[in-house]
Amino acid sequence: MVINPADLSDTIIPQEDIEDVERSKEAAPSNFQEIDWSPLARRPIRIGQADCKCAKDFSKKARLLPRSHTSYSLMSCIRLGMWYKAIIANMNLPVFWKHATTVLTGTVLAQALPILVSPLITRLCTPADLGEFSVWLGIIAITATVATLRLEAAMILDHDSDEQQTCFSVIAYFSTLFAVGITVLAIFGHLAGIPQVQQMSWLGLMTVGLGAWLMAYNSALVAYATSYNAFSKTAMAKICSAGTIALGQLVLLFVGVGSGALLAGQILGMTIGIVAAMFLLSPPRPSLALVPTRSQLNYLKKHQSFWRFSLPAGLLNTAAGKFPLFLVGAKYGLFAAGLFALTERILTAPISLLAASVLEVFKRQSVHEYQTLGNCRDAFRSTFKALVLLGSGPALFIFLFAPDLCAWVFGKPWREAGEFARILAPLYFLNFVASPLSYVFFVAGKQKTELMWQVALFITTISVFLAPLSLKQVLVNYTLAYSILYLVYLYLSYRFSKNAPLGPARLGNSQSINGG
Repeated sequence: MVINPADLSDTIIPQEDIEDVERSKEAAPSNFQEIDWSPLARRPIRIGQADCKCAKDFSKKARLLPRSHTSYSLMSCIRLGMWYKAIIANMNLPVFWKHATTVLTGTVLAQALPILVSPLITRLCTPADLGEFSVWLGIIAITATVATLRLEAAMILDHDSDEQQTCFSVIAYFSTLFAVGITVLAIFGHLAGIPQVQQMSWLGLMTVGLGAWLMAYNSALVAYATSYNAFSKTAMAKICSAGTIALGQLVLLFVGVGSGALLAGQILGMTIGIVAAMFLLSPPRPSLALVPTRSQLNYLKKHQSFWRFSLPAGLLNTAAGKFPLFLVGAKYGLFAAGLFALTERILTAPISLLAASVLEVFKRQSVHEYQTLGNCRDAFRSTFKALVLLGSGPALFIFLFAPDLCAWVFGKPWREAGEFARILAPLYFLNFVASPLSYVFFVAGKQKTELMWQVALFITTISVFLAPLSLKQVLVNYTLAYSILYLVYLYLSYRFSKNAPLGPARLGNSQSINGG
């Protein structure tokens, strides 16, 4: 199927693409299906600023690069993405579902490879190997949350190119600072004889800072793409990253690298993902210095609510999500941590697959409605219905079949991970629904309220996992306590989406984005 180029003359598709299509059509007319695009021709195609910038860079690179097989294939992929966006932009779908379809398509492909190779990976490594890798991954996730100062969320609100460059500079500066700091602390902890640190390999200790930096900067790139609705380009970068991680880990395990294979594959994949995102998006280059510049300090002051309130809330949220793994490893051993890590991978697959895609679209739609209407109730309701519809099936399937499925897919040693998944299925369903909608706290300027909720979540996590009970009993209590807290979270999110006060006075003194 091919678009008639004449009906898309207002797009930024290069002329040579049109010529390529026409030549291909003349050479093999049977491969092409004629379509009446006349209704679409009456509707202008809107291309964002990031798309125009990428197209200009693409045109320059297309003229300069030799037409070797590799470079031409890469250019063809970019062209295909531009054509795909033109098609999606003209489909007769609501704006929310157009963007969600674009993000979801890329996310599905990005998540497919890791899921497909998981049965092979679990047969090439032990639960202890996976436990050690998952603990390392949790550490870099927590560090990356701190390193960004949560300013990647502010980038979606700032469309000025100078402001966004300043945001990239601030994130790059503090990410580097925290990367060096966490590496030094990890080495010092090992030399000081801290048992939990000594369980990690030297490769893990030396790369914890690098991994945190890569994860933090990738968050900034995703936010930049979201600010311009460049969802298709983000999807391409995710596919490159996830594919490299999956293939790298599998190959390194197969050749006998050992437990370090999982870590090395992750580092390689994140690096490739960032390179791909920078090539596709052409984001502003950060300016680095030994100390922050005056403009960077002013930017920090302007968006102080993010690092004063959103950062602690985000840190507590990430820590509360990772601490169960840390506490399981410390209390029940790395073998149990590996089983729990596989459980999390099973349960977070639908979340990362669907909820993250919906979130990227909900960010833009909720901000737009709040700025124009004073509330984002309609966006909240439509997104809530979509999340419940999308999450119900996977949650029910996991609850019914997880133990047998884990034993059959991953091997008999991993069956207990399915038992854990069955217990946690209701909790992860509520997490799937509530997490994307929690962006309302940022939109309505209710970071203080979210911080209070995150503190309660963190205290609950620590209290539950420190209880002197068996692991399964701990997980049951964990599910019950978290489910109650997520129901409260959903209630607060809905109230704030209507711009409605809580009680006689509105909680949180932060200004909403509508009021500056």
